[in-house]
Amino acid sequence: MSGFGIFADTEYARRLADVKARMEKAGFDLIICQDPANMCWLTGYDGWSFYVPQCVLVHLEEERPIWFGRAQDAKSARMTTGLPERNIVPFSERLVQQPVEHPYDELADLIRARGWGRARIGVEMDAHYYTARCHAHLVQGLPEARFANNHDLVNWARLIKSDAELALIREAGQICSHAMNHAIGKMRPGVPQNHIVAEIYHAQIMGVPGAGGDYAAICPLMPVGEGTSTPHLTWTDEPLPDNGLAILEIAGVRRRYHAALTRTVHFGKPPKAYLDMAKAIVEGVDAGLELARPSNTCEQVEAAWQAVLRKNGLRKESRVGYPVGLAYPPDWGERTASLRPGDTTELQPGMCFHFMAGVWLDDFGVAISESFVVTERGGERLCNVARELIIID
Repeated sequence: MSGFGIFADTEYARRLADVKARMEKAGFDLIICQDPANMCWLTGYDGWSFYVPQCVLVHLEEERPIWFGRAQDAKSARMTTGLPERNIVPFSERLVQQPVEHPYDELADLIRARGWGRARIGVEMDAHYYTARCHAHLVQGLPEARFANNHDLVNWARLIKSDAELALIREAGQICSHAMNHAIGKMRPGVPQNHIVAEIYHAQIMGVPGAGGDYAAICPLMPVGEGTSTPHLTWTDEPLPDNGLAILEIAGVRRRYHAALTRTVHFGKPPKAYLDMAKAIVEGVDAGLELARPSNTCEQVEAAWQAVLRKNGLRKESRVGYPVGLAYPPDWGERTASLRPGDTTELQPGMCFHFMAGVWLDDFGVAISESFVVTERGGERLCNVARELIIID
């Protein structure tokens, strides 16, 4: 393939230069990225191989990143990254799920062979797939190196999206809108929950004209009835109720870029308390998006949301938003800024967040979220689905 990944070479070169500048400021010679989203963002690498040890290395003096992974996945790196052969380094297949030896024994050998055995190395201590065993074998294999948490250095570099990334995220928003509207259109009392989820998966992957869909980093979430009092339940094969609530949280995905959305439906005539809560949530989102402009901060957006909730006798204890974009399982959040008190991260054009607007009480909950882009005019919604408690008779 010419170039690397799905973006222009200049896009990847800009990203790498940004990361190296951050490395110098943080005092690292080398960083080891095991977060699959960071691996993809730096090189274009894309494959379902994150269940085994793998990583991308960035060294200040190395022109291109280095992919390190399982031997049978090296062809995937050649197909999706365009990295030079010298920078695609497979580990031995015999090391897969070995109880004593580990792939990072060979990674340590690679680092020493490149002359970096005494480097200041930043690792992703919070990455989902960077296990304690990965770290232990690295430390054991590189006794003269100095290790430190790089505090999600690459994740922070990903926070502001380029125009090319925003184009994919907007397409993801179209796919999400299509999938959510399609699912809601299929929801009726008595329909098994898993049938609705099957419709969601079909719509997510089919995508929209000109933009096919990708798999999401999180499966569809679908709490029903009393289950709506907690946000992260999935579906069952039970029928949808004749009277009661159901919440859908899904994403549209385009080339690994996500736009997430939550909507709440009620079967039958809803109680006034449900309608009032939904109205307050929508009003709170509007207030927050109005402040989602450059120079304002994450906590200011959250404060505007909470002010509306307080006016209506409500409160959300958890954060109300997080960055979204390029993602792999098990999460579509980027683990950097949060829309919550105390987060003074200054908003800049091109940042994308999932405004996770929901309130969960002891016996029910309502969630009506939005993914948005920070712009000079406020938060630009990425999806277009009715912003209300959706009533299905």
